[in-house]
Amino acid sequence: MWSGPRSISTAMLRAWGNRPDTFVTDEPLYGYYLRSTGLDHPGREEIIAAQSSDWHAVVAWLTGPIPWGKTVWFQKHMAHHLLNEIDRRWLDEVTHCFLIRKPREVLASYVEKRAAVTVEDLGYRQQAELFRQLWDERSQPPPVLDARDVLTNPARALTLLCHRVGVEFREDMLSWAAGRRPTDGVWARHCYQSVEASTGFRPYKPNQVALPPGLEALAAECEPHYQLLFKHRIRVA
Repeated sequence: MWSGPRSISTAMLRAWGNRPDTFVTDEPLYGYYLRSTGLDHPGREEIIAAQSSDWHAVVAWLTGPIPWGKTVWFQKHMAHHLLNEIDRRWLDEVTHCFLIRKPREVLASYVEKRAAVTVEDLGYRQQAELFRQLWDERSQPPPVLDARDVLTNPARALTLLCHRVGVEFREDMLSWAAGRRPTDGVWARHCYQSVEASTGFRPYKPNQVALPPGLEALAAECEPHYQLLFKHRIRVA
């Protein structure tokens, strides 16, 4: 699942991680991304130390046997972590889906954790680029879920997604125990407080936060990329 930050992707990680048949992976390319870009994210050195910084090794693992004897592997990826130098032939070996959220809502949430933000940090351009690539290669668009639809009707959204990716839906996906998981990234202590307190998808509430002019401009820059995927989203209603 390719998403961007603050897009309920960790709640989705919880949903899939609560299935007894599924192993989950939390942003496995993050360490490589930080080392390669030199970006200073919270917990940077700890993240780099905890993950392989060799993308070849990460890709070999992601396309190898599913760990722990499971039959489904849910991989939570940030689209902007897939840097240009990473050979994309491995993408042929996995099934893809996308998770999107309206840019203004993402930005309102993002700046609560990290004040400095650029268009490259949000992943919308990279999502759109990868979406087009996969569509061209497979002659049909990959499935897309919008965060609002998931929060409005989690059971319906996840049932439809599971159908599209060839996995049976399970009720286990709708609720989970609070707390941290051993499969969470080491950055969890910086930004997972909300999901750690959750026991399921929280009902959708429109975000009415006013953004400063600079962030409004950034949201407008992301909007066309978001709309490309939004037009092809799974219709949940």
